[in-house]
Amino acid sequence: MGFFSKLSFYAKSVLAVVLLSSCSLYGVVAAVLLSLVGKRRLAQWTTARAFNYIVGPAIGVNVKVINADKIKVPAVFVSNHQSELDILVLGKIFVPGCTVTAKESLKWVPLLGWFMYLSGTVFLNRSNREKSVGTLKSALESLKRDKRALWIYPEGTRSYSTKLKMLPFKKGAFHLAQQAQIPIIPVVVSNTSTLFCPKLGIFNSGVMTCKVLDPISTQDLKKEDIGELVEDVYQLMQTEYENMGYSEAVPGSELPPDAQSQLHPCSSGESEDFKEIDETTSLLQ
Repeated sequence: MGFFSKLSFYAKSVLAVVLLSSCSLYGVVAAVLLSLVGKRRLAQWTTARAFNYIVGPAIGVNVKVINADKIKVPAVFVSNHQSELDILVLGKIFVPGCTVTAKESLKWVPLLGWFMYLSGTVFLNRSNREKSVGTLKSALESLKRDKRALWIYPEGTRSYSTKLKMLPFKKGAFHLAQQAQIPIIPVVVSNTSTLFCPKLGIFNSGVMTCKVLDPISTQDLKKEDIGELVEDVYQLMQTEYENMGYSEAVPGSELPPDAQSQLHPCSSGESEDFKEIDETTSLLQ
């Protein structure tokens, strides 16, 4: 990585941190004010929108959404987890009343953790399975009672991978959907290592593609069927992930070696399966 590439990486990283912190501070204020008027569940949606409108344009990363019409609530959304850029996907398609799950340690991160706590994030203690199960059961009751949505990353951690291969899925999201008898909606995001890859010092402008897949019913699904369901959803998302390929970086950008020899399948716009949904659609308002 040359001097100017390194300088650009650090400059954009600092800018992103500053803007994320600012949006998190806004989220803290929004969560408090919305709680006072009984609208706490909207705090994550309003803050996600701020991430989309402020952070994305500032760092030169746009999110293209495919099949936004398939977004329904109540539901459990499951998505691949790659890097900090995932927050831009939330900013683009997050629905009012939806909440995310996060590891409990994030609760103590200044600004971001405060916002997540105040806005009702479902924190999971991965070292204490019994406690995590109890937390998910509480979330389950809210999902069923208020017809809300929950966004879960079943890989459990960011992969930061330059390869088109997801990490194995954990079963928590699928147990939750089965118990609530609400659909699972897979959301697949193109590999973003062409836009942001800390280990290679890459931070490019470009477009990441997010595709919403068909809802998967959990009606009449039994507990003993969960293992097969997890495997089926993983294979479905993995196949789509490979088909979508890498996010589109601006021409001339430095790319990871794994991506250099591959073209982004979505860039040509020839496939009828890839229909971009404009953000102004009423489905996402």
